[in-house]
Amino acid sequence: MGHTPVDLDCVFVPLEQKGRNSGAWTVDKSPECSSETKRRIAEVDSERPSGFVDTFSRKHDYLRISLTEKCNLRCFYCMPEEGIDLSPVGKILTNEEVLRLASLFVRNGITKIRLTGGEPTVRKDITELIRELNALKPLGLRSIAMTSNGLALHRRLPQLIDNGLSHLNLSLDTLDPFKFELITRRRGHDAVLKALDVALHSKLSSVKLNVVVIKGLNDMEILDFIKLTKDQPISVRFIEFMPFTGNKWDQAKMVTSSELLSQVRAEYPAIIRDTEELNETARTWKIPGFKGTFGFISSMSDHFCSSCNRLRLTADGQIKVCLFDPNEVSLRDAMRQGASDEEISKIIQRAVSGKKEKHAGMNDIDVVTNRPMILIGHYYNNTRAVPSKRPYYETSPHSFAKTSSIGVRAYSTLTHLDGSGKANMVDVGNKPPSRRTATASGKIFITPLAYELVTRTYTDETDHPDDSTSPGQRAVNKAKRKGDTLTVAQLAAIMGAKQTSSLIPLCHPLSLSKIDVDLRPQVERRTGGEDTRYFIECSATVSCEGKTGVEMEALTAVSVGLLTVWDMLKAVAGKEMEISDIKVVAKSGGVHGDFVRAP
Repeated sequence: MGHTPVDLDCVFVPLEQKGRNSGAWTVDKSPECSSETKRRIAEVDSERPSGFVDTFSRKHDYLRISLTEKCNLRCFYCMPEEGIDLSPVGKILTNEEVLRLASLFVRNGITKIRLTGGEPTVRKDITELIRELNALKPLGLRSIAMTSNGLALHRRLPQLIDNGLSHLNLSLDTLDPFKFELITRRRGHDAVLKALDVALHSKLSSVKLNVVVIKGLNDMEILDFIKLTKDQPISVRFIEFMPFTGNKWDQAKMVTSSELLSQVRAEYPAIIRDTEELNETARTWKIPGFKGTFGFISSMSDHFCSSCNRLRLTADGQIKVCLFDPNEVSLRDAMRQGASDEEISKIIQRAVSGKKEKHAGMNDIDVVTNRPMILIGHYYNNTRAVPSKRPYYETSPHSFAKTSSIGVRAYSTLTHLDGSGKANMVDVGNKPPSRRTATASGKIFITPLAYELVTRTYTDETDHPDDSTSPGQRAVNKAKRKGDTLTVAQLAAIMGAKQTSSLIPLCHPLSLSKIDVDLRPQVERRTGGEDTRYFIECSATVSCEGKTGVEMEALTAVSVGLLTVWDMLKAVAGKEMEISDIKVVAKSGGVHGDFVRAP
């Protein structure tokens, strides 16, 4: 279909004709400009999607899509300690539903889509999903971003980028692996640094680090994060600790953006404001001579509601117009009930029209009926101890340093320590009891004589009085006088499991409901039959209804059982015996989920 030619000489005129000499151009709105040209401009403008606009004239062109409620970390500020009830699989949006809604949003003015979770990389089909979203570029989509904890990302990132991923935000709240475990209740600090390194050497348009700042935990690392921007084109964004259901938010733990800025300015007085994107949530700054930038997301102390352009789609298909508003509308149900795209668009617009001018103050935010952060899709997608007051770059006799390719030093640190480095028992008082089971195993290698002694029926030792036999026979008699080796070791293992908290200082005393111990003599014949090894394998399964796991009880049972075998047989094999391969092979129950070690 042809269009009426537009008189560009009429439409655009140099600014110097308007009395300015800047070399720029502007639109000529004078009467001399033809009415046909003006009509055509108005026609083109009318064909542009009007978008979802609220009653405060805020146009929404940014959609955050949560792909899953699952996450491979357990960050305390994001997920309640007791865990969450995940939506049934049938309630989660399918790929087809995600793509249909994404297409509808793009056709209504959305230009940026960010994939979140949970942890988005947990979704198995995310690579294909990004490729399908990339096909929406001709409709007006400009960028596909993702917020990830980076734990399982570094190998997959190149393919995600090839399929259309253009922007990446990595969540990393600390440069210290010890604190990382405290915050996330998981290990994996090195994996996140690998993902960051891959991202910085990729063709991504933007790489950002999201850092949730919590007083007394990681606020002393601010300048260390700032140093990352010196030689890398990275943007570090410090996020104020925000209240959500189950994260035990406390205003005393929050460090305001103004406090953080003062801390940075004291070290770098020459910092300057950086150019920010329209509707950017972070107030961005730059240190002259540094390649990267840093910024502050001050949702609590200095909200940016007046310029908010964001909508959120949860993994189960609910639209949220504000992160802190518990009200939701189900687009999933509308789709599954046969609603047309036009009808769904009207549902979205009604939800957007109900968006408030600003969210409640920090002390009035609804943390009762609103979702936990893990179920929304968040700025921050990001352990077994309490925070260390030692800066991450200081070593100790218990720290082993190494340096990643981006210049971040990492340390492995002891757990079960308090803030001053003293031993500390973890408080499990608020955890609900649940069924816990753990199985451990191990083996002790013994001599052929010891194996024969264990596996045969004992004869009456009076047949071989000690004073009339060889030293070897006297050793056998001595071992036999102690009794049935396997039975004694089994009883010792059961007693050991019950006494674990008395033997291991920081273990909680538990009321064990069942202890199964099995000791089996084994023969291992290697290739050619020239090398035969004899050993006894010990396996212990311990169960309880409690607030913490029973892995230590299972490990203690195996250890004590094997030590008892050693004691029973040391007269005939003391120098040759070797205890080996003690490990947990399976566990079930608890918030960390089930585990079975691969054979």
